[in-house]
Amino acid sequence: MLEAVPEAGASAARTGPAHGPALGITHRLFGRFHVTGVFWYRFHYFGATALPWWAMRLGLVLFTTFFFLVLGRIRSAIISNLEPVEGRAGVWAGWRRAYRTLHAFAWCQTDRYRRSALPEQMHFTLEGEEHWRAATAGGRGAILVTAHIGAWELGAQLGATEGRRRVHVVREEEIDPRAQAFIRELVTRVGEDYVTHFASDDMRLTLVLREALDRGEIVALQGDRPRMGSRTVPATIFGKPMPLPAGPAVLARLADVPLVPVFNFREGPLTTRTVVRPPVHVATTGDRDEAIAEATRRVAAEIEWAIRERPYQWFCFRELWPG
Repeated sequence: MLEAVPEAGASAARTGPAHGPALGITHRLFGRFHVTGVFWYRFHYFGATALPWWAMRLGLVLFTTFFFLVLGRIRSAIISNLEPVEGRAGVWAGWRRAYRTLHAFAWCQTDRYRRSALPEQMHFTLEGEEHWRAATAGGRGAILVTAHIGAWELGAQLGATEGRRRVHVVREEEIDPRAQAFIRELVTRVGEDYVTHFASDDMRLTLVLREALDRGEIVALQGDRPRMGSRTVPATIFGKPMPLPAGPAVLARLADVPLVPVFNFREGPLTTRTVVRPPVHVATTGDRDEAIAEATRRVAAEIEWAIRERPYQWFCFRELWPG
């Protein structure tokens, strides 16, 4: 969810593959029954919304264990990515970290489906509300920027709670078109205050989002996962190189609105803690590229903070630093 929009002219190198799971022969072999296929989306939705609580908890353990054992590449990527955060680990400690991450991911996805079907059961707490109010004072638009941490897909709900502002959520296209159609259907249930856009190379999307910000609406973007072929800004997390999408900072500069880092941590069954961090303002004068780079580096620092806060809720399933 909330992927970077297309941007023009940022001086940065083009990115390699996105940080999602790598695809191989199993994807071609299993199609919609692959882990990224629509079958598992629908199956999980059924389990999260139709099964009794005890059966759902048991099912999450069983399927987490199954995927942990089968998805060796993803398991290895999680172990590798967590070493700069948690320190080096032996085999068993590394496996334990990977299992905890996959189990947390299963729970966060379950909460997403339950919120769609049974929103009255969800519980939210909010920290840093003063930052949100300062960023949007006077009906000003803002860009809500988050990362694939915790219940990240619930981040956009913050924007619609204040004065019923319209929120424009920009999502990365799903690998399986049928899965994308399923997700679009779920999002439409949230309400008319949410508008979903799927990221593409069509520059008209940037214009649509700019106009929405000018009207005082909210745009929700992902700040940690560049689209394939998009431009990036060099940044670091945990002392490691982490190219981040330039799009959020470019759009913020164009519209003269702040970037508001927001993270949603799962605190327990159906319970999410939303944390709003201090706004990041992109300079509208001076060197354009340096202003974009500085703002993106500040977003990187916020992402690092969030990962340290809940390392096993960091859902990056491609190895970031091979070697």
